[in-house]
Amino acid sequence: MRRRMLSAETFKKQRTHATPVRATCLSERSKQKALPSRARRAEGLVILALFLTLAAAPLARAEYAVLRNGQRLHITGYEHLATAYRLQMAGGLVDVAAEDVVAFEPEDSFPAPPPPAASLNVPFGELIRAAASKHGVDQELIASVIAVESNFNPRAVSPKQARGLMQLLPETVARFAVTNVFDPAQNIDAGTRFLKQLLTRYDQDLGLALAAYNAGPDRVEQYRGVPPFPETRMYLRRVARQLDEHKKHKTDGGQTADSTQPAPDSR
Repeated sequence: MRRRMLSAETFKKQRTHATPVRATCLSERSKQKALPSRARRAEGLVILALFLTLAAAPLARAEYAVLRNGQRLHITGYEHLATAYRLQMAGGLVDVAAEDVVAFEPEDSFPAPPPPAASLNVPFGELIRAAASKHGVDQELIASVIAVESNFNPRAVSPKQARGLMQLLPETVARFAVTNVFDPAQNIDAGTRFLKQLLTRYDQDLGLALAAYNAGPDRVEQYRGVPPFPETRMYLRRVARQLDEHKKHKTDGGQTADSTQPAPDSR
C-alpha cells in the first residue's frame, strides 16, 4: 500500500513540474501567432514581390520582326530559343529560324511619314503621294523608280514577267496580296511597301535598297553590296538621275500634275 502511495506522490510531483513547461510552450506559440517576427514579414514581402515580378513579366517586347527576305511581321512579343525565335503574333505563336531574322524594330522606330509636297509633276501624282504618306517613303523616290521601271505605263510587262507601274514580280504580287497588278493604286502601294521594307532592311542605304529592288535581296547578300551586274549599275544611275531631276523641279517650285494618262511605253 505504501508503495502505491509513493508512486502516486511521485506522479503528482512529475505532473507539477511538467505543467510550467507546457504552459511556456503554449505561450511561445501564442506570441508567434500574435506577433510575427520582422524576419518572417520581410521574407513574405520578398516572395510577394518576386511573384508579382514574374507574373507581370511578358515575353521580350517588340513591334516588328524584320526577316531576311524583306518581310516585316507585326508581333506582340518574342522569345529567343536555341536556334530560333518564337514570335507571338495575333494568330498565335510562330517559330522562325534565328538566321532568318534580321532585326526586331519597335513600332516607334519608324519615322512619321513626311508631309506631302505639291511639286510632283508626274502622272498618278495623287496615288504616289498617298503611298508615300502611308508608308513613309519619299514621293520623289517612288516617282523616280516608276519612271525607270515602266515610264509610267501601267500595262508594262518585262521579259521577266515583272508587271505594272513598279514592275512587280509574281512573288512580290503574292506577298502583298495584290489582286490586280495592272491597277495603278494597288501596284504603287505594293511597290512602295516593298521599297520601305528594303530601306529598313539596309538601314536607309538607298543604293543597297535600289539594288535589291532591281536584282533581288539575295544578290545583295551574296555580293555583300551592290551586285556587279551592268543592268543593276545602270539602273542605279538612272534612278539617281530621275531623283535629281525631281528634287530640282521641287526646288524650282513646280506644280503637281494629277494626270492619270501614262507616258509612252519605253520598253
